[in-house]
Amino acid sequence: MNAIVLIPAYNEENNIGAVVADVIQRTPPYDVLVVNDGSSDETAARARRAGAKVLDLPCNLGVGGAIQAGFCYAVEKGYDYAIRCDGDGQHPAEGIAVLVEAMQTQETDLVVGSRFRANGSYKSAGVRHAGIFVLGWFLSLICRKRVTDPTSGFQMLNRPLMTFWAHSYPMDYPEPEAIALMRRQGYNYTEVPVEFRERLSGRSSIGDWDTLYYVLKVFLALMVDRARPVDPQYQRENVVRRLCADLTSTS
Repeated sequence: MNAIVLIPAYNEENNIGAVVADVIQRTPPYDVLVVNDGSSDETAARARRAGAKVLDLPCNLGVGGAIQAGFCYAVEKGYDYAIRCDGDGQHPAEGIAVLVEAMQTQETDLVVGSRFRANGSYKSAGVRHAGIFVLGWFLSLICRKRVTDPTSGFQMLNRPLMTFWAHSYPMDYPEPEAIALMRRQGYNYTEVPVEFRERLSGRSSIGDWDTLYYVLKVFLALMVDRARPVDPQYQRENVVRRLCADLTSTS
């Protein structure tokens, strides 16, 4: 499978080496790219020492900008699939096989690893869990398909969706808005149960009560997105048609 593993990272020097080593050890020989989002510590150096390629961004863009840069890289380099996992160690590399199996066996553009579909012991704080539940309910409503883990960054996507997200991807806490946008453009997704872990070290940038602000902000963004027209150039059927034409012209 012509796939790349994208790992956005900002000041994750204590985690990134172990994360990269885990991916390299437990997966087929996929290329691994760490998108260094303007880190001020040793994130880039430790990622390279662990065996990853590193895309150094000149400044901190936030997770949305870092991920979009990774998608642009993957499209330009001709990858058919991208696997995204975070640089803090919450996404176990053995879960990548679950994403790959779903991508190969289901008709889907995006596979999302859901911590809330798994039967493990993952726990989140009451406020955060309630916020995620409400956000998932609303996203399920507008997408007309169930979403249990709207903030999951453990994902696998195909080239048509990569092409769209390389062009248009939300910048600030992007996962819920990105799912809503892709559905409006005609793309499909599926969720699979994956066991998440606690961060290897450090703390999340979103505190428990920050979750309330985050949920309100995402609600507003989703409502604004609903008022925007669909972009015909990046509707799924048109992207697939262009990719097929490009493949035919080069064969």
